[in-house]
Amino acid sequence: MEGATRANARPNLLVMPGLLFLGLFFVLPYMWMLAISFMERSYEEPYIFVGTLEHYAWVLQDGFGWEIMALTFGFASVTAIATLILGYPLAYFMARSGSRTRGILLALVLAPLLVGVVIRSYGWMILLADTGLVNQFLEWVGIGKLKLMYNETGVWIGLIHIYLPFMIISLMNAISGIDPELERASRSLGASGWTTFWRVTWPLSLPGVAAGATLVFVLGVSAYVIPTLLGGYNVLTSPLLVVQMVIDLFNWPLGSAMAMVLFAATIGVIIAFNAVMGRATRRLS
Repeated sequence: MEGATRANARPNLLVMPGLLFLGLFFVLPYMWMLAISFMERSYEEPYIFVGTLEHYAWVLQDGFGWEIMALTFGFASVTAIATLILGYPLAYFMARSGSRTRGILLALVLAPLLVGVVIRSYGWMILLADTGLVNQFLEWVGIGKLKLMYNETGVWIGLIHIYLPFMIISLMNAISGIDPELERASRSLGASGWTTFWRVTWPLSLPGVAAGATLVFVLGVSAYVIPTLLGGYNVLTSPLLVVQMVIDLFNWPLGSAMAMVLFAATIGVIIAFNAVMGRATRRLS
């Protein structure tokens, strides 16, 4: 009995470093930010904890802030959908390829992650500028210059490109877990390739779709560098609004309240999305 108890305790010990890391670098900062959101600015002291809800009341009644949050969620949603459409064929091909081909493609997919977001955003600025390579090519073919940067188009391009690898990896792992014999059995029973995909492959890959969409959505909601560089402050998102409130206006309590409302809204959207995906998975399985 004593040996069995020790054996059961070992997995719990393995979890402890991860929980400690999350507690120190995720939970505690959020708890401190939550405490700051209830503080009040003072000329005598930097901040005084007074337990006020004034900042939350201001955020919840601010129509402009809700418009910016809706735009932010729109960017994140479009990015998740676009990366799903672009990444699924490649993820399927990688999952069904041999180990050597899969390794090469996986290295190519992961290679951009070795370069910082700032560097990749600057790369897109070079490509999308009015005198950039893309507009030079468009002029050469007779289409003419297009406004591709410092607007929503540039932000979308940057978000989709930079977060595409996360979707591909999530989908590839899910599709790799689907037994190819199931697809062959469907084809042998007379189903077309399209029918086999929608009736077999797609339903079984929904957990990977949900995981990838959730990850890309969260990254899109919290993106700061990409909208700043490719949007040029012409495209305002919730993270930019929070940073401006904290850095430019030095109003930490109000900025923290805005961040906490954004965090709560994002969690609500994720819970609703996972509930819908879970129901769809059970219905299609």
